[in-house]
Amino acid sequence: MFGSLFEEEEEGEGFSPAPSGARMLKGGEEPPPPRGRVNLSGIKNQGGTCYLNSLLQTLFFTPEFREELFSLGPEELGCLEDKDKPEAKVRVIPLELQRLFARLLLVDQQSASTADLTDSFGWNNSEESRQHDVQELNRILFSALEHSLVDTSGSTFIHRLYHGTTVNSIVCMECGNVSQRQEDFLDLTVCVRGVCGLEGALWDMFVEKEMFEGSNLYRCGQCDLLVTAAKSAKLRKLPPFLTVSLLRFNFDFAKCERYKETGRCAFPLVISLRPFCEQMDGEDSDYSYQLFSVIIHKGGCYGGHYHVYIKDVDHLGLWEPPVRENKDDPLSVLSSIISQDANKSVLLDQLGQRLMDKIGSSWSKKYRKHYGPIGKFIQNHSDVFVLAHNGTRVALKANPPSPVTHLLGVRSSIRLSPSPKQGSHWFDLNDSTVTCIHEKDIEKMFQGRESAYMLFYRKTTLRRPTEARRNPEYKVPPHLFQMAEEENRSLQQRREELEASSNRVELVLHLAPRYKLENGALQPISVEQNETLSFDRRKTVGDLRMTIYQMQDFWEGDMSLTVAKSLPSGLHLYNTLTDDEVSLYSAGILTGTGLFVWNGKEVCGAAVQTGAEWEPVLLTVVRPSLGEEKGEAGNQESRGFAGKVTLDELREALGEPQESLLCQEKRGGEGEGGGRSGWRVFCPEDMQKTLKELALKDGDSLLVLEPHARDNRWAGVGGGVYEVVFFPFLILRFCNSVSLCPPVCLSLSLLFENCYLMCVCVCVLFPTVCEELSVRDAGIRLMTSLSLCLGMAPKNTQLFLYYTVGTAPSSGLEGDIIVEQSCTVKQCLKAMLALAGLEGDSWHLRRMDWCEEVGEALMDEVSLSELKLNHGDTLVITEGRLPSKVHASSFPYTSLAMAELRTVGQVEISEEATLEDLKTQILTLPALQFVCVPSPAFVRLWQLEGHRLGHILRGQQVTLRKLKLSSGMELCVQQLLGEEDIGPKEVLLRVQMGVPGKREYYPPQDLIWDASRDPSPRSLRSALSLRYGLSPDSLLLAKHKPLTHTWETISNWSQQVSKRKKKKKAESLLGAPFHLKDGDIIGVKVTSKSLWFNMFYHSQPGATAEPGNIQFKGPEKKIVPIKARKPEVALSINVGVFR
Repeated sequence: MFGSLFEEEEEGEGFSPAPSGARMLKGGEEPPPPRGRVNLSGIKNQGGTCYLNSLLQTLFFTPEFREELFSLGPEELGCLEDKDKPEAKVRVIPLELQRLFARLLLVDQQSASTADLTDSFGWNNSEESRQHDVQELNRILFSALEHSLVDTSGSTFIHRLYHGTTVNSIVCMECGNVSQRQEDFLDLTVCVRGVCGLEGALWDMFVEKEMFEGSNLYRCGQCDLLVTAAKSAKLRKLPPFLTVSLLRFNFDFAKCERYKETGRCAFPLVISLRPFCEQMDGEDSDYSYQLFSVIIHKGGCYGGHYHVYIKDVDHLGLWEPPVRENKDDPLSVLSSIISQDANKSVLLDQLGQRLMDKIGSSWSKKYRKHYGPIGKFIQNHSDVFVLAHNGTRVALKANPPSPVTHLLGVRSSIRLSPSPKQGSHWFDLNDSTVTCIHEKDIEKMFQGRESAYMLFYRKTTLRRPTEARRNPEYKVPPHLFQMAEEENRSLQQRREELEASSNRVELVLHLAPRYKLENGALQPISVEQNETLSFDRRKTVGDLRMTIYQMQDFWEGDMSLTVAKSLPSGLHLYNTLTDDEVSLYSAGILTGTGLFVWNGKEVCGAAVQTGAEWEPVLLTVVRPSLGEEKGEAGNQESRGFAGKVTLDELREALGEPQESLLCQEKRGGEGEGGGRSGWRVFCPEDMQKTLKELALKDGDSLLVLEPHARDNRWAGVGGGVYEVVFFPFLILRFCNSVSLCPPVCLSLSLLFENCYLMCVCVCVLFPTVCEELSVRDAGIRLMTSLSLCLGMAPKNTQLFLYYTVGTAPSSGLEGDIIVEQSCTVKQCLKAMLALAGLEGDSWHLRRMDWCEEVGEALMDEVSLSELKLNHGDTLVITEGRLPSKVHASSFPYTSLAMAELRTVGQVEISEEATLEDLKTQILTLPALQFVCVPSPAFVRLWQLEGHRLGHILRGQQVTLRKLKLSSGMELCVQQLLGEEDIGPKEVLLRVQMGVPGKREYYPPQDLIWDASRDPSPRSLRSALSLRYGLSPDSLLLAKHKPLTHTWETISNWSQQVSKRKKKKKAESLLGAPFHLKDGDIIGVKVTSKSLWFNMFYHSQPGATAEPGNIQFKGPEKKIVPIKARKPEVALSINVGVFR
């Protein structure tokens, strides 16, 4: 009917597809969890089968349907083992439905799988992940069952249970003739629009009469005339089970779109159909129906989710009044979530998701502001919650889970429900989840996006036998009962295996005879590997001790087991396991825990200190070397010391005299100033503190200064921080106020003559440091490294430049030069040629541009200061003489390239004339008589500003007065290949795309950029990416500056902050510093060469990458892709032929 109606908005409507891999259990997967407290089994969602699950649960909780299906034996349906035999007639669909119902009744699992059933339907994976309409499924499934049960004793049971009859009557108002037609119905489809409830909709269908009158007359078969008549319908035969479909999905022909009716439509729990029946002389009970199932749809007309409210007629489930927790109180909400879990505990990392599923909001949004993080909240309420299983699960303190059954609650049989309360036993079956609800909760489904869609009533005269109450085995065939028992035994075995494997821990045994005490830690004597032991942590410490005794035949005397941990300095012992009655689980023993097996007193005659306070620290002891030989840096050794040892004891252990000083390395970022600032000398008070008190960690360095080593080669700076200098190490500390020349460089000159300083970063030399500047003005910051290079340092008025010879920067000679900033390019070139040993006057300089490529040529007369060169810039000496300057006076109308300009004439026109009139009059000039254009829109007019192109005149119907054109103004005419109408905020840019892998550019192309809404670099980048079919992030942009022959890079994104509004706004390319205008040249480079060629060869097969041969064509306007809906696929179930 609706096809694949519910597949477009699944994500937005709360539809969560199940993983495809969870379709059926495999041998290596974990067994499914047992049933929850309600003792009812759900059905797994295969990806989009929530509509199927809701209908199957309704049929399962229809005992008469279930028992009719169970009454069909293998002699009529066949056996599934023979379904592949060509001569066997196996009715697979009813057989799989029997097995599914048996599992829902008897198998102890949280949810059953419908994979075998949907396979019998002939559905593939795509069909299982596609949603359909549940009303359509109801009709198709019943039809498939009827066809599957042909020539069996159950061929008519669906017709007996669900089919009814209506009669349509037309009464002639002239002769009284009655014309009747009887129709069979499986379900009643009622309209919910404009009615207040189900009874009102049935009244409109079966009580109200439709009159044929006026222009809509009825031809009576007896009168043979067009007469006035009345049409009505009545229920003639009522089925035992009445199915009502609420028509909530309609089509709006005015808007040509589907929509869902979310208005109120009430329906009673008990309804009498007497007013709607043809015969009304029976007992009241013959017309009375009781509601027992409500299929609910949540979402819109293009997506959603189904679940079902069901009344458990046979009381198979354990119904408990649902707890109405206060959603504003996180304590009650979390307690409710944990208490409703089958294991009475929840994984800590899943608790947040459970909370969101229950209240529809996350912890961060709902409670974090007032209660803090969820983990901290649980720890603060230790009187309510308890963290079990090493803190991975949380349970209620009143009912903590057993460590034996924390993963899966193992039960040997399914619980039987106690006596129920009258008027209860309503459950919400939502795929795998089953929860208890109140009867009054059904009223919430009268309206809204989550509302009732199908109603199932049963006659009140249908009584269930007492032996069927709370008896899931009632009328279950023996072969299905045996199948369920075998599956329960298999599940029990798999759960026990999982329980055992989850409680196995791998222990590492360290035997005392293999270790010795050295430097505060236990060190192995030999390279012999430690033993590993796999043990059940549910057993006690005494059991573990006995097992180790049996493993070690040579052991004599007492045996102590102490938790050990390998540290950088060696093995250290912590707590000893003393209570033999405590389980390893309670003792906190995990997989990978190390146990030290010893006598509890000493190892190899040496006493061993245990505990965290004695945890050893591995330190690097440095003793400076006083040798002058290059590369001799000093002696270093790594030694471990107990954490409770004082510095005095450490110095004594090193064999150093009392006069020796101990220094701690002061690392970058520590203390005042940060950076690499040398060593801190421990004061006498620190010598009595332990290593733990001084916060010394593994890997820290200690410098030992002996008395004879303390001479002029080390000095203190103050503040307890000492700068130590010993060759060839050079550790300097500068103040921001001192100059580099006196006294730093002066003192350095005693060591190195004719040297200058350069900043170093990641092994790359940056510009030189001027010695006349202070450290602050020179740009030296924290963590800055300086390199000492041969040569004289530049002065404040000089520039330090690199130069290279050749078109490629790395192909020729390279060098550096110091020149005055006031000298010209010609003078600089002359000095560079002299250093490079080149002669002649056929050379010129070019500057390395923004992408480290050879840029525009530098004019000889321009000074270096005017070019704004900086320290460290690179100039390229290129062979060839620069051409002399050409002063142009006009611009050709056929091309935008700079060439010889010529005047085409003058025009005289009124200020009230439009721009279109001006273009028409210009085309009448004699010089332009050979220019043929279809209309003035094929002509572009430029306004010249100082013999250069200014801006384009816009607006065909705008008057010259509004364009502010005055007498004597010079205009440039350009012929176009197509019509053009540039808007007031559109900018004509000339784009030059770089050839990938070459130092060349493709011919320039015009791009009309719409900057009316967004003049930011992001907008221009998006327009270029759309034009060339490239990713915006792969483009590098720069604006060409013709006056200085340089490129100015356009960044990806920048933000400015307005002082008044305090709001961030994007940088505008129409303003400072770029001031983009018509005719500006934009250089474009692609960062990914492979991306460029993939785009190029896919868009233009057969083209070559030679400059000038490629023309790019792309859409001028942005095309927004529209998500196409998937084609609707009709729902179908494949059935074999059994006649």
